[in-house]
Amino acid sequence: MILCQISDLHIKAAGKKSYKVVDTAESLRRCIEHVNRLRQRPDAVVFTGDLVDFGTAEEYAMLRTLLAPLTIPYYLLPGNHDERRALRAAFPDHPYLLQNGNDDARIEYVIEDHALRIVALDTVIPRSSNGELSAASMVWLDRVLSAQPQRPTVIVMHHPPFKTAIGHMDDIGLINPQLLAPVVTRHPQVERVLCGHLHRPIHVRFGGTIASTCPGVSHQVALDLDPQAPSQFMLEPPGFQLHLWDADAGLISHTAYVGEFDGPYPFYEGDQLID
Repeated sequence: MILCQISDLHIKAAGKKSYKVVDTAESLRRCIEHVNRLRQRPDAVVFTGDLVDFGTAEEYAMLRTLLAPLTIPYYLLPGNHDERRALRAAFPDHPYLLQNGNDDARIEYVIEDHALRIVALDTVIPRSSNGELSAASMVWLDRVLSAQPQRPTVIVMHHPPFKTAIGHMDDIGLINPQLLAPVVTRHPQVERVLCGHLHRPIHVRFGGTIASTCPGVSHQVALDLDPQAPSQFMLEPPGFQLHLWDADAGLISHTAYVGEFDGPYPFYEGDQLID
């Protein structure tokens, strides 16, 4: 199975540019086109939060239009820029959004339709950039994981449960990550904790497995590991990740970039291998 992870779309209404610079709608269009053309077709796509920028109905309507060409089943998860009620209203045909309740309840769910089980956690604090895990969610997660201990599983969430050393992003990170690690440690079938929020690919050992973040589709956070570094972004290429589940090797993850690049070229010169 191949799970595609796309994160941090930050779609605005009417195609308005983010920070007057970033055409987030065009970036998502290009990303969807790229994913649809992949030679190895993903079985599913998960969007790990910050789907839109201000959580308005108009932005979610724009998002729905932009996602319409995607020919692969997809699952949505809110980030700190999202609004649960508006997200649910815009996607009434996505019943998993209601597994945990209606309206303002946390959007937490389990997808059982694939070889890799997908368990979604909601870290949103309304009107805050920080994230938070609830004690009730940890009880729910432990129960869900205990139900199928032999089934390879990924946990998806927006805020990563680890320090990234990008100071201004850690300042708006998960305020209680210590709640998650003990639960994950008890369940070795958790192959990965897949997160967004950071707009960069980062990997950390966590709870006996690996936790990671995904590049942004909209823009990338500047790579500056000074704790006092200013809050800045870069117009590096949009990116996404492919997570391949292999029964022998486990979960194999690749980062891909959206764009037109020269190649591929063979590693040959005439009849001579030059690799």
